[in-house]
Amino acid sequence: MTSGPHTSTPAPNHAHSGVHRTMETLTKGASQQEALDTWQDELQELQKRHEFAEKMGGQEAIAKQHGANRLTVRERITQLADQASFQEVGKLTGQGHYVDGKLQSVTPAPYVMGLATIDGRPVAIGGEDFTIRGGSSWSGDRKKGGQGGFVEDLALDYRIPLVNLIDGAGGSVTSHKRRGHAVFPGVHGFETSVELMSVAPVVSAVLGTAAGGPAGRAILSHWSVMTRDTSQIFAAGPPVVERSLGQKISKEELGGHKAASDMAGLVHNVAADEAECFEMIRRYLSYMPNNVWELPPTVDMQDPPERAEEALRTIVPKDRRKPYNMRKLISLVVDKESIFEIQPTYGKAVITSLARMNGKVVGVVANNPMVHGGALDVKSSRKQTHFIQLCDTFHIPLIFLVDVPGFMVGKDAELAGTLREGMRSVYVAMQATVPILTVVVRKCYGMAGMAATDKNGIGLKLAWPSAEWGSLPVEGGVAAAYKREIAAAADPKQRERELEAELRELTSPFRTAEAFGVEDIIDPSETRRYLCRFIDAAQGRLKSTLGPKLRSGVLP
Repeated sequence: MTSGPHTSTPAPNHAHSGVHRTMETLTKGASQQEALDTWQDELQELQKRHEFAEKMGGQEAIAKQHGANRLTVRERITQLADQASFQEVGKLTGQGHYVDGKLQSVTPAPYVMGLATIDGRPVAIGGEDFTIRGGSSWSGDRKKGGQGGFVEDLALDYRIPLVNLIDGAGGSVTSHKRRGHAVFPGVHGFETSVELMSVAPVVSAVLGTAAGGPAGRAILSHWSVMTRDTSQIFAAGPPVVERSLGQKISKEELGGHKAASDMAGLVHNVAADEAECFEMIRRYLSYMPNNVWELPPTVDMQDPPERAEEALRTIVPKDRRKPYNMRKLISLVVDKESIFEIQPTYGKAVITSLARMNGKVVGVVANNPMVHGGALDVKSSRKQTHFIQLCDTFHIPLIFLVDVPGFMVGKDAELAGTLREGMRSVYVAMQATVPILTVVVRKCYGMAGMAATDKNGIGLKLAWPSAEWGSLPVEGGVAAAYKREIAAAADPKQRERELEAELRELTSPFRTAEAFGVEDIIDPSETRRYLCRFIDAAQGRLKSTLGPKLRSGVLP
């Protein structure tokens, strides 16, 4: 039977299909070539503008930057960020120069910024280009960097860390001529800079001369670093100082690392050079979460939490007046090679360090008996206050290693305002909501001791057998409380010693432990194991309290 015309399926015509595909390919290729020819000029101009941007301020300006032992901003970003991870934003921004409507050159805006990764984690990164007008502020329809710039918006909106590479002097009076008027302070203010402080980690590296707005942004950061001998920071530079006050002073004297970091505490850490600076930035960020809605990253440090160090049993001298090495003590307790000390050259009576316990980030606050016997002075109180707030903001548990005889006393200390700065530290400690673990190594006296305890959690206080505490040390307390009795004694000095010995028996930590006034007295070699258990157990609590920390009241 023969099939009808409507029921048969004709065989495919392969020759016809091949011709069809060939025509389609030729047509598509012609269309692509036509499109390419159409936009070739624009693509070449785009490439040309990118090349202008990469030339920055020109070879002479770049050579001058290198001659001052400083990298250019593009070299800095390349060295700090992961390889090939920088996605620049705003590369075309600048001032074009035209002849008869044709582009001849572009002076780039003196700021380079964008998105990058550091150790695989996204960051917003940017910095002034000192090779162009000394990195002075530039204004277009929208700012790339500086206060209120795109790079800050990127960090805030995406909730990622911000890295400021600071090398510029901010505004200039020359802008008056360009605009035809003076700009009121705060038109482009620090609103975003301030908001970022409660959202995501902000790091500032001072890599040249920072004054005005850039200097202000360096201070508005959670952690800052500067390079030794090649960077300075101040509110206003030597010309302004000389004109207004008649003082002749060098940039280094006014704002070098000794002035800014060691004496004023404006910048937290100092690096030997830019390479070390970038390594420090990478290390600091490794302890930080991306934002306050996340916990800091946990790292396997290959250091067992049950590690016991016999050396801790003998590190504190029997003579309570003798100092010992608190930094060595810290290193024996925390994960090996995990210490990142903050502000090591400022407020030396207190040691503040980020570290890890069983791989989890902790903040360590330890009194340094080698400086003022560990007493809190103005600088160490200020340093401790900042560190407590840093850890509380980013959900980092605090460990206090306590050996504090109290606030620094004496005329100089009182006139410096030690009591106010000390009470500020007490205030922020009592507002902190992260878990706080207290280990009394030796002395814990007075209001300074109050700053080292947990008031919003379980209030765990551990003590070594060498511990002692009270409202004030026995020696000073006896002299004040028994002044008349001592004076009336046949041998006042002998009677004072007798009273001190009598009261010291009552200050035994074991007697307080009997009343559960201290939760535990532990073998010093067991300190690491005990603390690791509680840091591990606190992770669930930390996860349930993520987000910004809202602090009320007025800092005293």
